[in-house]
Amino acid sequence: MSPKHVVFKKVSRDKSLSVYMAKRDFVDHGDFVDPVDGVIVIDPMLRRAKKVYVMLSCTFRYGRQDVDVMGVAFRRDLLLVTRQVYPELQDKDKLTHTKTQKKLLQKLGPDAFPFFFEFPDHLPCSVALQPGPSDVGKKCAVEFEVKAFCGHSQDEKDKQSSVRLSIRKIQFSPGDSDRVPVAETTFEFLMSDKPLRVKLSLEKETFYHGEPVRVDVEINNSSSRNIKDITLSVDQVTNIVLYSNDKYVKSVAREETMDSVPPGTSLKKIYTLFPLLIHNKDRRGLALDGPLKHEDTNLASSSIVKQEVLKEVQGILVTYKVVVKMMASGEVSLELPFRLMNPNPETAPSPHLSVCSEPEDFVFEEFKRVYLKGVVYGDDDESPTEA
Repeated sequence: MSPKHVVFKKVSRDKSLSVYMAKRDFVDHGDFVDPVDGVIVIDPMLRRAKKVYVMLSCTFRYGRQDVDVMGVAFRRDLLLVTRQVYPELQDKDKLTHTKTQKKLLQKLGPDAFPFFFEFPDHLPCSVALQPGPSDVGKKCAVEFEVKAFCGHSQDEKDKQSSVRLSIRKIQFSPGDSDRVPVAETTFEFLMSDKPLRVKLSLEKETFYHGEPVRVDVEINNSSSRNIKDITLSVDQVTNIVLYSNDKYVKSVAREETMDSVPPGTSLKKIYTLFPLLIHNKDRRGLALDGPLKHEDTNLASSSIVKQEVLKEVQGILVTYKVVVKMMASGEVSLELPFRLMNPNPETAPSPHLSVCSEPEDFVFEEFKRVYLKGVVYGDDDESPTEA
């Protein structure tokens, strides 16, 4: 039996437009980004009266969508590209870039038309801050969207004859590194001739979502202070670099211990932390990988910014660090940064290049994900509404 190939589908309210896409997540590989491609089916009656367009957008949002601060809307379009799909400006063959598109055009018939976009190099990846229970209508996110609509021009949009699809731009780990992260420091105290030495190390620089983070802690207490209340945490640091310099530091995994290191003794121990979204689902201001309403997301991945790209245009930057704190007649602490990312899947042919089945083997699924509990959505399934 030929393998089935899943294609996602979404239809406008008046059923005049149907958009088909082979995937919802698009990967930034570092040197290139997966292109956005799909097929749109247009009702013949609509084609007689109006033009049809498809738009790809990347938007940074900060705060409530209906409120301006000092006359400045906290929204910026980082990318806005519109293509006219009908009437066609080129032959279908020239506009068909992938085998998936070609198969879909064969299956869906003469009312189907292809579209294709390429991402520029400077765009950030999808990231969104998780709202609190009282934050209905508020949003802080970098979002990507594909929108199909009709009108006599691209400035005229008929909401009944439009389709909006939230997609994600994601990034995988750039690969294993031989670097072993290490941080160490010395603390000196009044009335103590000798210092306290603390060393942190991790087994690798990059951890994958779902993996435990094992932290090797070495404490050599030559001082006269009694070291106690040792606490370890994985902190997510989110910097809003567009419109503001807001910074959110959230502990996403934490272990409080009863371990102590009396004067003249030492401690060497491995602690295990689990930075998982499932343990932090109600945490306000936590950064996630992509749209808030998608249940199939995770903690935001570490941001990797290319050297030639300005950090300010990234909107939101996310980093992670391990922090150890302890009491020694006052709190002392040591930090060690690391990366938290999605693993790069095993190299395999792209679905666009490997579709060898007949068109009948496509399986169409509605372009929806499971909603997050407590978030209210509008009729278009894309934007939260006021409760």
